[in-house]
This record gives sequence, C-alpha cells and structure tokens, in this order.
Amino acid sequence: MHAFEANFDGLVGPTHNYAGLSFGNVASQSNAQAVSNPKAAALQGLDKMLSVRQLGLVQGVLAPQQRPDIPTLRQLGFGGNDANVLQKAYETAPHLLMACCSASSMWTANAATVSPSADSADGKVHFTPANLVNKFHRAIEHGVTGRILKATFADPRHFAHHDALPAHEMFGDEGAANHTRLCRDYGQAGVQLFVYGQHGSDPSAPKPSRYPARQTLEASQAVARLHQLDEGNTVFVQQNPDVIDQGVFHNDVIAVGNQNVLFYHEQAFLDTQAKLEEIRHKFGDGELHFIKVPTESVSLENAVRSYLFNTQILTLPSGEMVIIAPTECQENPQVSAYLESLVTRNTPITKVHFFNVKQSMQNGGGPACLRLRVAMNEQELAGVNAATLIDQSSHASLSAWVNKHYRDRLTLDDLRDTALLNESLTALDELTQLLNLGSVYPFQRD
Repeated sequence: MHAFEANFDGLVGPTHNYAGLSFGNVASQSNAQAVSNPKAAALQGLDKMLSVRQLGLVQGVLAPQQRPDIPTLRQLGFGGNDANVLQKAYETAPHLLMACCSASSMWTANAATVSPSADSADGKVHFTPANLVNKFHRAIEHGVTGRILKATFADPRHFAHHDALPAHEMFGDEGAANHTRLCRDYGQAGVQLFVYGQHGSDPSAPKPSRYPARQTLEASQAVARLHQLDEGNTVFVQQNPDVIDQGVFHNDVIAVGNQNVLFYHEQAFLDTQAKLEEIRHKFGDGELHFIKVPTESVSLENAVRSYLFNTQILTLPSGEMVIIAPTECQENPQVSAYLESLVTRNTPITKVHFFNVKQSMQNGGGPACLRLRVAMNEQELAGVNAATLIDQSSHASLSAWVNKHYRDRLTLDDLRDTALLNESLTALDELTQLLNLGSVYPFQRD
C-alpha cells in the first residue's frame, strides 16, 4: 500500500505575542517586548500549508491552545471573575500572565513524537504528547494537545495515543523537535533517530553549562518503549552540549532528516562518526546520504540566525526532494550561497523553496517548528479527521476565520484585556466546529 509523509502544521493562536519566554532560544529572547501581529502570523502559516499542499503533499492543521489560560491562572491562586484574574496576574505576576497567554503551541514539532505503523510492533501509528517540562508556558499544553491529536487522528484501528511522560526533569521531552526518521520508503521499516541533550539520571555525564538541555535520554527511551519500537531500528544520539550553549535548543535547529537523507552541521552531535556508522548499519541495504555542513561553509551563528536546519525536507510525489526554507536563509549571504551549491551536488535534494514566516521566526521557530510529521498509508489517512486536512477550500475558510477574529497588533499590555479573552474563546469555539474537533478546550468542557 502506498505510504507518504503528511505534515500537520500548528495554527497560530489569537494571542501570538513576543514575551521572550524561551531561555536558550536566541530569537525568542532578542525580540522580547516587540509588538506582534497575530493575524499576519496565522495567515503566513496558512499560506505555507497551502503551498505545501499545492506541491502535491498531504497537509493538515492542528488547532491552537486555549489562551489566555484562565484555569491555570486560577490554579495559581488568582481569584475573582475573569477580569479580576487577568488584572491581578498582570499587576503582581506579569511573567505568569505572559506564560498563560503564549501561542507557542503553533510550533507543533514540540506537540508530540510520532512513530509510523511500519516501525511499531502493533502496526499502528503512535503519538506521545511532549510534556515540555523545561518551560512553564509549554508544560501546560500537553493535556489539550492530547485531546486535539485524538480528535484529529481519531480511528483507533490505526492510531494509538499515549499520555505525556511524567512531569519530571528526568523525563524532559520536547517531542519531534528532537526526533527524525530515516527510511528507504515511508511504508517500510526505518531507523528512528532520537537526539537528547543530557542524561536525566547521571549528573556526571556531559551536558551544557549555559542553557538547559531540554530532552533527556530517559525520555527518548521511554517514548521508544511506548511506541513498541525494536532496538534494531532505534538510535540514541547526544546533541553536542557546546552547540546547545550557543542557542541550539533543539536538534531541529542543527539537523534534519528525510527518507535516506540526514542533513546536519558538523558540530551537531557527540561521537558523530560512531553514531553515523550505527545508523548506516541499522538502515541496512540501500543508498543513504549524510550531508554534513562544515563550519567553514556555514558558521554556527549563521545556522542559528537563519534556521538553515529548521527547514523542511520534503519528498514530492514525483520523487524529487526539496527544501522548504524561511526567507531568512535567502537573506543570509553565507547560507544562501551554501544552499545554491547544495542543489548542484550529487544528493537527492534538487531545489529550495523560500517562504515568509517572519512572525514565527521572530519568536524563535522556523518552518520545521511549525509542522508535525506523520508518515502513514492511504488506509490510515482515511481514518484522519477530514476537516483538519488543508485544500483550497479549507484554506479559504480558515483564512476568513482568521481575518474575522484576529487582531493585527498585540502588545503585552493587551494580554490583560478581557475583550481579547472573549475574542479568543469565541474564535476557538468556532474553530472546533470548522475542524470538527468536538469539545477539546477547557471552557467547552466546564
């Protein structure tokens, strides 16, 4: 049966703002306090989704979180009516208000880890929502994320859903941002590559000293067990602590893979050569391309600044492999020159498409951050909630929804505005009907 990789992008939420919440993410911190444009951010994301669909690929959308998150603010001791909760949080703990208004769920590379049926012992596609314990504003996402995933991938004959891992630093899990899969064909068993930042239970093991390592080995191993993966098709690789300390907070900022291609910076991993040999051995017969980007060709600073590795590598229906890159790659002379040379070499990558996702980039996420990859076959696709799939019609409906409900200017002071809360809840209630999700949000379940 024909198999392929679908991309499910996160829809930017109505409270998209620049609060600078993500310590270790250079772009997030450097743009803190800037005025955001939620409407432009959501429309940019939708346009990217439609463009990928027009390339002939299956493209879906995942709904955002309920924000402002009034239930969490109440759990933290802010009482009264909703207006009082927002005002008290703003006056006494603005950092908590900002966290509970974050639209960071747009980066669905952190939503979950996904394993296709070809790799799982029970022949199902497995989903484990990431607990994201390293950042409070993201650690409050996984409950709703799990409900959205279940409403999107709804057929229990094809999809297995797990709870997030225990909310403890030993099991810090950042989802697919630290996971990739290499294979000959999407429908054949492949090699799942789990990249971790540190050992959660061994304080003497290598780890970064400046910025946190968000993914642990123990979390990666637990997800592999939950997804019923065989040791013969899993590889655990440690990210280089030195690059984490230079702003590479996830593996997808320094490496990305697709089918038989692993595209990585030479400083990305520890014990690189031995791990590449392990991957090659477990991959087995067939052509496998390791595309190493030397520091002399692209500095680590430029790789992080442009998000060269936070690009999407896609295989088109024709078999052609292309890169979806942010326009920042085009604007960076060193990175642009490298990409121009890359497509002329003897690798499967033949073309680069540039997309404007500046609202996301300014908050610390590129094209690959915005998507969750789900390898599946046609039978499994038939079990997906069809209302969540993007085509010309759904793109038009969702764009009209954004234009109706979203603001084109948002400051941090606006986050205490009860009008923004009401606008957001009204928008999300309508969205669940557009996407046929049911009651996934707390305000719909009270």
